[in-house]
Amino acid sequence: MRAWLKISTIAASILIAACSASPTGRNQLLLFSNADMNNLGAQSFEQMKQQQTISQDNKTNAYVQCVAQAITANVAPLPGGQNWEVVVFESDQVNAFALPGGKIGVYTGLLNVAVNDDQLATVIGHEIAHVLADHSNERLSQSQLANAGLQLTNVALGSSEYAQYRGVTMAALGLGVQYGVLMPYGRTQESEADIVGLELMAKSGFDPNQSIELWKNMAKASGGNQPPELLSTHPSHNTRIQDLASKIQALPDYKVAKPKC
Repeated sequence: MRAWLKISTIAASILIAACSASPTGRNQLLLFSNADMNNLGAQSFEQMKQQQTISQDNKTNAYVQCVAQAITANVAPLPGGQNWEVVVFESDQVNAFALPGGKIGVYTGLLNVAVNDDQLATVIGHEIAHVLADHSNERLSQSQLANAGLQLTNVALGSSEYAQYRGVTMAALGLGVQYGVLMPYGRTQESEADIVGLELMAKSGFDPNQSIELWKNMAKASGGNQPPELLSTHPSHNTRIQDLASKIQALPDYKVAKPKC
């Protein structure tokens, strides 16, 4: 009994020490350090660049870089003065992602749905918001608790030790779709990224009203195949649009010149 009490006390101390607050004030449990998450994000990104086709189209790359750089200019500097790395992948996927460690990936298929720079800024701002809000750390921490034997801290990506946990970690970083492991961000995290991303894009000079047009385009692109909201971890398109409309009304007028992308 004393042993269990001691273990419980230690576990409780760890949980208390790991408690944090998200940008919107929501309580979070973060068990991993920023260095751990940055390392996993950077190594995962390198692996993706080796396995997926990188776009060589100069115009497309310049366009995506311009939008991404306008947004990253309004977030805290990366450790060591590093710049965010942006890569465009040739794929029909209507998708993008951002990883801890300052890594952004955009799939060319997204550009068929995000039809202007404001809409692309909506997506990139949303993905960067996931990083700023430590959502990958939060999901990985939840997996750590759910799997008592899962020891990921300081484990090198690609090592024999890491191999058995690779799917879980990739999914926690937001790369589950690409790697066949379904572990999507939850509704709370998605809504939080919408809020933070909306403010970020507006602060960067992009039109927040275009976020609504983007999700209308997303709804059309899905062809009505999105599952009912109660069966999905993501907010429905209609709920997302309504929430964004209400948040736009509350945004400050930043009066920032729009980037020429």
